[in-house]
Amino acid sequence: MRDLSLHVLDIAENSIRAGAGHICVRIMEDAASDVLVLEIEDDGRGMDEETRRRAVSPFFTDKDKKRFGLGLPLLAQAAEATGGQVRIESAPGRGTRVRAEFHPSHIDMKPLGDLDGTLAMLQASHPEIEVVVEYADS
Repeated sequence: MRDLSLHVLDIAENSIRAGAGHICVRIMEDAASDVLVLEIEDDGRGMDEETRRRAVSPFFTDKDKKRFGLGLPLLAQAAEATGGQVRIESAPGRGTRVRAEFHPSHIDMKPLGDLDGTLAMLQASHPEIEVVVEYADS
């Protein structure tokens, strides 16, 4: 994926497939520490420990008729390319939080992209889903 907004869309679509009715997208920037955190949290079905652990493998998916899933692995690759990381917190019946940490000064940092347009498209495509966006910088 060429920018981070497309990763947000992909993870949000995963949330919707998992039955989420509420998705919160958080962007936290700390220029002094050279950190950008992108977090997507939902109230969907959640994942058991085994599924959560395997979710960043490109050869794992829980979607029918697909042999691999690339959304989370590509997000992890994008974060790791900048010296960052991805963490997933999830439990069955309690939703999922995907937290990707990037170091924006790194040469391999992807642009944020058209996050406003992406989120507007997500909301227009799924008006039944509550999408909240939080932004903080320091």
